[in-house]
Amino acid sequence: MKSLISAEVELTVPFHDADPMGVTWHGNYLRYFEVARCALLDKLDYNYRQMDESGYVWPIVDTRLKYVKTSTYEQELVVQASLIEFENRLKIEYLIVDKSTRTVLTKGYTIQVAVDKSNGEMCFASPQALINKMAKLGICSPD
Repeated sequence: MKSLISAEVELTVPFHDADPMGVTWHGNYLRYFEVARCALLDKLDYNYRQMDESGYVWPIVDTRLKYVKTSTYEQELVVQASLIEFENRLKIEYLIVDKSTRTVLTKGYTIQVAVDKSNGEMCFASPQALINKMAKLGICSPD
């Protein structure tokens, strides 16, 4: 699918993210996704604090990771987050590459849904607060 908007961050694998062999522990890739996702949400002007203030929480309900190659301690990475869907859910795709070679290391996606804080019910359509942010960026009309 085509990206509507994307953001990327650069990270260096820290010592505490590696196993005794210097290989990045697999669970840390989700943390790297989160760093890029936060950069993307800031770009949308709808980060977690703004989500909360608008009356919604956005839990992750599905995630997928595909480990292509390992990364290692002190390796410089570029993590890209791309918004693919927003009308009924947030689907964000991720790509982690080596900074110098651009070799693909990991890819995946997350899916988040809006949950109304006042009643705890999942929304079947994204709230107007998000639609308004997307309209400001020219990604949709503010219906």
